[in-house]
Amino acid sequence: MNVFLVGHGGREHALGWKLAQSPLLSSLWSTGTNPGLLAISQPSDVSAEDQAAIVQFCKDQSIDLVVVGPEAPLVDGLVDVLGEAGIAAFGPSQAAAQLEGSKYFTKALCEEAEIPTAGFGHFSDLQQARAYVAEKGTPIVIKADGLAAGKGVTVAMTNREAEDALEDCFAGQFGDAGASVVIEEFLDGEEASIFILCDGENMLPLASAQDHKRVGEGDSGPNTGGMGAYSPAPVVTNTVLQQTLDRIIAPTLQTLSARGTPYRGVLYAGLMINADGPKLIEYNCRFGDPECQVLMMRMQSDLLPLLLASATGSLKGSTIDWHDAPALTVVMAANGYPGPYQKGSVISGLEFLSNQDDVMVFHAGTRQHDGRIVAEGGRVLAVTARAGTISAAQQRAYRAVDSIDWPQGFCRRDIGWRAV
Repeated sequence: MNVFLVGHGGREHALGWKLAQSPLLSSLWSTGTNPGLLAISQPSDVSAEDQAAIVQFCKDQSIDLVVVGPEAPLVDGLVDVLGEAGIAAFGPSQAAAQLEGSKYFTKALCEEAEIPTAGFGHFSDLQQARAYVAEKGTPIVIKADGLAAGKGVTVAMTNREAEDALEDCFAGQFGDAGASVVIEEFLDGEEASIFILCDGENMLPLASAQDHKRVGEGDSGPNTGGMGAYSPAPVVTNTVLQQTLDRIIAPTLQTLSARGTPYRGVLYAGLMINADGPKLIEYNCRFGDPECQVLMMRMQSDLLPLLLASATGSLKGSTIDWHDAPALTVVMAANGYPGPYQKGSVISGLEFLSNQDDVMVFHAGTRQHDGRIVAEGGRVLAVTARAGTISAAQQRAYRAVDSIDWPQGFCRRDIGWRAV
């Protein structure tokens, strides 16, 4: 099969790495430009945002399946455009991708389907939003309604933090994504995520994971795109998983199908889990980053036929085998992230990790310059390890981190602390 992978970050490197292992694969092309992706795929010189160019490229190269990694092309309707051209694509339609494209869309769906979630208000006026916060009090959660690259959420512990978050949204810090906000009740508990493959009618649970959104150790500081993750998440017991499938996932899929917008692709449910069971925090319509890295490290099955079955409505009867051993990934980011950071610093030592068993370095914000690997983004590498326990995986991952020479980068030193 000829496969075209859309995206260029750490998630896409992980997906490409796993797809490249498939005996069904004939050729793998991508829109990626980082050295990790370029080592396993052929460059297409096509932008992930250029729908017409993607369609033409797929026709020229006889692409059998397009795998769309990031959320923005999904929300922009790339899968619909490919479908109209007769090209199979893994990912939801534009209508179904509103689960991530609009937080209010998801909250309204939860109300309709009686899905357990936090109480909320939706506002497009700053003064009305302020009044709601004053009425409800803090702690409270402020969310930009649209896509904000994982940075549009503030857990405000004080009125000042809530006010600052509202001002950031309505002042345009997140562009159109912050033109309206969802303000949610603060939920106590432990966060985790589960991932489910869907084909419009059938669902196949993948695995659980827990990520670390905040930049600082002990889960302190501002939210980021993700500073590390591990899988499985011990808090997601078999009981919690079944409750999530029955009370959250199944009603979501049934509601979307009844509307005529069935969901195909991977559904990523962010959960808050406490004594009352799981509640939905948010949906994403793609694999998480860096959760994808640990899922791909643990997956024993061939990924390619699973993605094809999801895209073509033939998932029924599919199964997935997993390594029992947990996996953990540590994100190495450029100094200053998630604020301003410099590009172009040289990263050394990666060659010493290339032949290690159960260790993989996934590239995100990197490029090759004069034969050297240099930092090009905020989150730059995801150093991922698999071992017999989460504690052992953590130790193995940090040994790999410590062998990388990059003074201009940093990482959290406590990834996996809840499980360890």
